[in-house]
Amino acid sequence: AAAGLSYVGGYVINTYKSYDNFLQDKYALLPAVIIICVAVVMFIIGLIGCCATFRESRVGLGLFLAIILVIFIAEVSAFVLGFVYREKVKTDVQGTMRSVFEKYDGKSPESTVVDYLQEQLHCCGVKNYSDWTTTPWFNATGNNSVPLSCCRQDMKNCTGRVDQPQEL
Repeated sequence: AAAGLSYVGGYVINTYKSYDNFLQDKYALLPAVIIICVAVVMFIIGLIGCCATFRESRVGLGLFLAIILVIFIAEVSAFVLGFVYREKVKTDVQGTMRSVFEKYDGKSPESTVVDYLQEQLHCCGVKNYSDWTTTPWFNATGNNSVPLSCCRQDMKNCTGRVDQPQEL
């Protein structure tokens, strides 16, 4: 379990590097760091449990049970907090994404991240392609289209035009 959690924590940190422009809050990595710390603690606790079992120590096994109960309570608390604050996180991420989309110019590093995100997640805009119609880039181009990264991958001649939403 500790190895699995370590992998998940490392994967989240590695993935975060691709989307760090959307998550302006540097505490967004905190859950991944916590997961890795929990993995280390779980490894140590597992070692204590194994040693207590081999030695048949009642005190060791009692300590192991107490630690497992504390971890269970912490997991339930984390689940409840995640459930309670999910809308706040969703709102914050959408607001940050909108501000990054406002800075889109097709050339800057932020623009590259937006294109990468849309291609990888097979999406367009924050909620849909109409989000682009309020951006300065959309108004400046004047061609009534969204970035080509919004195009579906199976569409070969996609121009990104808003009046052809089936291609987006």
